[in-house]
Amino acid sequence: MNNNLQFDMTVDKAAKTVVVNKEFAAAQALVWDAFTTAELLDQWWAPKPYTSKTKHMDFRVGGRRFYAMVSPEGQENWQLQSYTSISPKTNFMYFSAFADANENPSLPGSNWDLTFSEQHGITTVHICITNDSLERMEKMIEMGFKEGFAMTLEYLAEVLKINRKTE
Repeated sequence: MNNNLQFDMTVDKAAKTVVVNKEFAAAQALVWDAFTTAELLDQWWAPKPYTSKTKHMDFRVGGRRFYAMVSPEGQENWQLQSYTSISPKTNFMYFSAFADANENPSLPGSNWDLTFSEQHGITTVHICITNDSLERMEKMIEMGFKEGFAMTLEYLAEVLKINRKTE
């Protein structure tokens, strides 16, 4: 098992971007499914002790995922993702915005671009998050995005390990 898998996160305030590179010891198809299937997303898409709860997801260009990060006390923090581009198994993009429980987005938001590649059984996910405003990016960082997303990606690694064993 490779315990030296790459993980790095870079914040560029001038460009209003966060770039994440993360390697997973899993096949590209499985990693892709973990990012594009509601049942798998809900197993890892929140830093503990929060959980992810997808209300609905339609993974297609023009489709949306509407979900909440739920605190241990039951507080729901809703988000809306609108898919803008999909190249199966290799890349997808979406616009993300905080929202209320009725799916009304709270703008500005951010554009996410996720690229997947595999070499020698290691899948790399490259994520570029471009924020509509510096203020939104700073709010995201202040809310603990860097630490929370790093933790969340480690949960994904655990989910992938379990799912590899059941394939």
